[in-house]
Amino acid sequence: MRPKATTTMAVGRLLKNAAIRFRDKEALCCVTTGRRFSFLELNERANRLANGLMSLGLKKGDMVAFLITNRAEIVDTYFAIGKTGVVGLPLNYRLIGKEIVQMMAMTGAKVLIFEDAFAKVAELVREQLPEVKTFIGIGKGIPDFALDYDKFIADASPDEPKVEITEEDDYYMNLTSGTTGLPKSYMLTHYNNAGGILDATMMFKVTEDDSVLVVFPMFGRVGYVWMAAAIYNGARHVIMNFEPRKALEIIGTEKITITNWVPPMATFVLSVPDFDKFDLSSLRAVVFAGAAFPTPLQEQVRKRITPNIYEFYGLQETAIIVNASTKDKAKNPASIGKVSPWAELRIVDAFGNDVPVGTTGEIIAKAMGGTTQYFKNEKQTAETFKNGWCHTGDLGYLDKEGYVYISGRVKDMIVTGGQNVFSAEVENILIAHPAVADCAVIGLPDEKWGEAVTAVIIKKAGSEVTSEEVIAFCRKEMAGFKVPKNIIWHEGQLPRTPTGKVQKYILVDMYSKQDVPARK
Repeated sequence: MRPKATTTMAVGRLLKNAAIRFRDKEALCCVTTGRRFSFLELNERANRLANGLMSLGLKKGDMVAFLITNRAEIVDTYFAIGKTGVVGLPLNYRLIGKEIVQMMAMTGAKVLIFEDAFAKVAELVREQLPEVKTFIGIGKGIPDFALDYDKFIADASPDEPKVEITEEDDYYMNLTSGTTGLPKSYMLTHYNNAGGILDATMMFKVTEDDSVLVVFPMFGRVGYVWMAAAIYNGARHVIMNFEPRKALEIIGTEKITITNWVPPMATFVLSVPDFDKFDLSSLRAVVFAGAAFPTPLQEQVRKRITPNIYEFYGLQETAIIVNASTKDKAKNPASIGKVSPWAELRIVDAFGNDVPVGTTGEIIAKAMGGTTQYFKNEKQTAETFKNGWCHTGDLGYLDKEGYVYISGRVKDMIVTGGQNVFSAEVENILIAHPAVADCAVIGLPDEKWGEAVTAVIIKKAGSEVTSEEVIAFCRKEMAGFKVPKNIIWHEGQLPRTPTGKVQKYILVDMYSKQDVPARK
């Protein structure tokens, strides 16, 4: 009989043990609300929320949705579900109300925890989903039908929940962008997330001496991993919603040592008029991910922010599969790094065969943090996950030393400010406008956003419409990050293949060489 491990990587245990190991040390500074909590206090808050949720009759496997920005309550929630086996649905607050209703209906969530800024969304959920029986509101502006979060946890027990959790158990449902308006979703286990925490610890050398600034939205995997990695290591973490000037202030006042940004965040920070007055001397490194990182921007970061740059690459579906150390970035800034220790990576042709070194193909991967299927989406599952490999849709190549380079995308996807936008979704909305005869949505290079969502439109004959009107139309139908920043009025026909597909590379080539005014 082969020996078995006596315990497994259940994420809820991290905070419990950190409360023992680091006790009264400050664990969390919540910039949003101005509060600070020790490891002991943070663990007690998570226990109270966990026990409160179970007092509602929730049990292991039930779904709880939460709609919270970067503030202390989202940390409470992640660890409360981790301790109880209740499965979380962290909602992207950039989605519009009807998308959130659809996600909650599809996953069968029974409870919604929400910040008062999203009270109208909660009201919409209440109106359209009678099966959601309990609403827990955070803040002073919550509606009458919601329980008050602070009172809810104050009335609950601070004791550790007595629920057996293993690393194979479902932890939370993560969302990624979709092509039809409703985001794709997939389940993450405790093992998936524990793997990401260990990867971040090792790759970016996180220790208890760090002060980690988390500005990535914590409804997503990157923000979550940095929070959890800080707790795992006994590091102090500072969470806030990203705002360039405020981020600079916090780096100085809170003596931040490391933070993770998408490249456009660096552009925003460097554009602050009095940037040079801020004290960034505590910052040992910045980690980048999520969008193209132009070499000129890297040079500005090294010169003006910190000489030490890390970078990593992965999908929401895979977590980290490639990472670059500070030495890698200094040696080879155009590369995104080398395969991560626990990951597998191949570059393949259209038939799934490995291509030679230096040859461009599709990046496919396996990783500890990776999922293997989408929730209730067999078609997308079959397209993305083949023979145990995740097909990223990204084109790249390897050099002889094993460095990975990104060349483009197989999928018709735009990455804007670290958010994925599928052209088809935006096109489906645009074509519904009464003045639009034909359209194509492309990504054009943009210094701030990486890529700017750009709509190339042909007007219907005799129609009168302005760019502002089209953008206002889009804002009613989709999340803000998907709305086109540029409207280009195209003369003639869109270039198409014999089978009718728009040849978007022609449009990108045509309009990237022109001075297209972007709407910021």
